Amino acid sequence: MNGLTALTALQRLRDAVFSWTVGPGFYRFGRGSRILLPFRVARGDKIAIGKDCLIGSNSWFMIPVDDSPTPTIVLGNRVRMNQTQISAVSSVVIDDGVAIARGVYISDHTHGFDQPDVFIRDQPLDRIAPVHIGRGAWIGQNAIIMPGVTIGAGAVVGALSVVRDDVPARTVVAGIPARVIRSLPGSDVVTGSHS
Repeated sequence: MNGLTALTALQRLRDAVFSWTVGPGFYRFGRGSRILLPFRVARGDKIAIGKDCLIGSNSWFMIPVDDSPTPTIVLGNRVRMNQTQISAVSSVVIDDGVAIARGVYISDHTHGFDQPDVFIRDQPLDRIAPVHIGRGAWIGQNAIIMPGVTIGAGAVVGALSVVRDDVPARTVVAGIPARVIRSLPGSDVVTGSHS
């Protein structure tokens, strides 16, 4: 065994021990799920994590307001993410088998900015609306998912996209703001114009 193999094995052991230790602090923490360090969390008791999830290093789950008796962030089974930030005050639900690339930001709220003499970060939360990411969707690197968005099952969000509107199932969206650029097999969405 060389040094790299030994260190990788130690990292995996450390992450397994961490996941096992913190699991009871979540609303639900499914069997086989792992959290890779470093990881930040606020209000783990309002976060439900399904089975066999992988939450990559430098991910951050935050619930800034605690009003709900049920989980505010819900991950289905086999969700994979890396360096993902999720901030929720109402509801962020990510269904089974969703893949989330590095640097994705998902939020069900924004800060208000109407008061010119108050720092934006100190203004009340505004536009609070649930986010839902459907089964088997793929969210590309550094995408941003805004409040109130539903991403359909099997949809693909291109890297660096800002998603402000719902994404139909089995479509590919990209851009700022994200727009449908093509349909995938099994979609009933028509894209482009025919002459």
